[in-house]
Amino acid sequence: MSDWNDKVKRLLKSELVRRGISNSDLANMLEQIGIEETKSSIDSKISRGTFSASFFLQCLTVIGCEKIEIEEYENQLSIAAEQQADYNLKK
Repeated sequence: MSDWNDKVKRLLKSELVRRGISNSDLANMLEQIGIEETKSSIDSKISRGTFSASFFLQCLTVIGCEKIEIEEYENQLSIAAEQQADYNLKK
């Protein structure tokens, strides 16, 4: 996996974790705007880190993410590395 795929995967996962949104929740939220994705397809896309820019923007839109500071993630890319880890999340 390229570094870029890894970065975008972790960025999306971090935003989901930050908001307490599961991949099942994300599938339901996407359905509300007419995007048909299953939990399994979302799991697969995020796991691979290979998804379209459109999918990325759709996800960020439905979870309410209006701004991303890339520099912030350069130092915190491990936030979504462990699914069961306790995170010190910004409020």
